[in-house]
Amino acid sequence: MTKLKLTLTAVLLGLLLTGCAAKPQLSARSAGNPAGIDISGRWVLRLEPDAPVGANPAEEMMRLPPATPRRNGQEPVRARRSVRSKGPDVGIFIEHGNLLQIKQTEYGVFVSFDRAVVEEFTFGENREVSLGPIEAQRVSGWEGREFVVETMDRHGVTLVETWGLASDGSQLVRDIDIVDGDKSLFATQQVFDRS
Repeated sequence: MTKLKLTLTAVLLGLLLTGCAAKPQLSARSAGNPAGIDISGRWVLRLEPDAPVGANPAEEMMRLPPATPRRNGQEPVRARRSVRSKGPDVGIFIEHGNLLQIKQTEYGVFVSFDRAVVEEFTFGENREVSLGPIEAQRVSGWEGREFVVETMDRHGVTLVETWGLASDGSQLVRDIDIVDGDKSLFATQQVFDRS
């Protein structure tokens, strides 16, 4: 009987500790811009002429154009499920537009998507953001020559947006990744030309 009580106590203690486990947290990013990169400008989305629009239901649900190859030449991982209906909460934080107007200041970046939605990202921010009932932690800042925004939902699933200029500055490349730990749930890349 004593052995059974000890086993039950250990199981209950394990469940209690698991339930009280700390929610994962994102690491803060740099508030400075050490590389002096400025992504300001008016940018037009480059659509691949042979890419079938709406070929992937998850991309269509998130209103994203078809994925283009990553900079390293490999195809990105495609979505395995619908982000809006069954997927992670962070999918609702993805904004999309064919025309971007970006204004970069000393303290942050303002991105206007098709003159309809404006997102503000502050360098070095680490705060809670919400959209309706969905709450998430957001950090943003510079990582070398790229501006990175990470948004993590209550389950630890993270939306990672990386913005960077092509070497000559005439193109803006935006990588969008949704990851759950080491597992990629969705990945795509958008290329914008300066207009």
